[in-house]
Amino acid sequence: MKLFKAFIFIIITIQALLFFNSCQFGSDKKNISISGAFALYPLTVKWAEEYQKLHPEVSIDVSAGGAGKGMTDVLSGMVDLAMLSRTVSTEEIANKAWSVTVARDAVIPIVNSSNPCIHDILEQGLTQTQFSDIYVKNKIVYWNQIKPSTDYGKIEIYTRSDACGAAEIWAKYLGSNQESLAGTGVFGDPGISDAVMHDKLGIGYSNVIYVFDTKTRKPYIGLTVIPIDINNNGKIDINEDFCKSLDSLMNAISSNKYPSPPARDLYLISKEKPVQKTTLDFLNWILTDGQKYVHEAGFVQISADNITEQKAKLIK
Repeated sequence: MKLFKAFIFIIITIQALLFFNSCQFGSDKKNISISGAFALYPLTVKWAEEYQKLHPEVSIDVSAGGAGKGMTDVLSGMVDLAMLSRTVSTEEIANKAWSVTVARDAVIPIVNSSNPCIHDILEQGLTQTQFSDIYVKNKIVYWNQIKPSTDYGKIEIYTRSDACGAAEIWAKYLGSNQESLAGTGVFGDPGISDAVMHDKLGIGYSNVIYVFDTKTRKPYIGLTVIPIDINNNGKIDINEDFCKSLDSLMNAISSNKYPSPPARDLYLISKEKPVQKTTLDFLNWILTDGQKYVHEAGFVQISADNITEQKAKLIK
């Protein structure tokens, strides 16, 4: 009996040690939960699908809900990783937010393709000041203020209703913040694109992936990207005319021809550096083999130097 009790004690002790070890080093956890920005959602889903083909023992759950929700979820411990489409704030860093840069994209202004001034919009574009006058200062209210001719009607402005990176980056480009943006609030990038697609007087902003079809590499039917008159000369020059195809726009983002903001980096966030081996392996794969899916999915790869810098974070 004493020998049996001693045997049971040894077994329980070993199990306790194994449990403690798994909690400390996370080597046995085979699932990864991710939430956050709509901007990064399609690419993260692609990464998850491809990674699980190579590692069927790993389960990866990805859900979109906005950058704000993702950050709240990860800092509260509800998920392992958050998708973020804006810079990590000092407050979030103070709350132990840890980030890895994984790709780039941009927030782009859009109108309905049947807009009454569409030809003028494409020829002259809009300046940063004009976008600010529409979204922040309420100085441009009617479309005939863009093309003085006949009464084209009031500009129907759409903005995001959820706390998100797209709105924050767009507002930052205009020297403001999300709370100051005018317009009808719509949830998510798909909502904004759909609203503008069905309103010929509508204007909005959205992440690249929700404006362009990754198969045709052209904007979805009903949507037109507003070219930005970067040099403020009242017309779209050849070196500003890069919004008609996805690849042309991606090249402009990659070569820094497209303004930043609204071009920006995209991040995966955890609360402190991950200790789970499964999560670290997934992040390392994203920064290596996973990068080959970035362009196909409609995003821009980060530079080789940046990849080296981000990979170093995983082993520090």
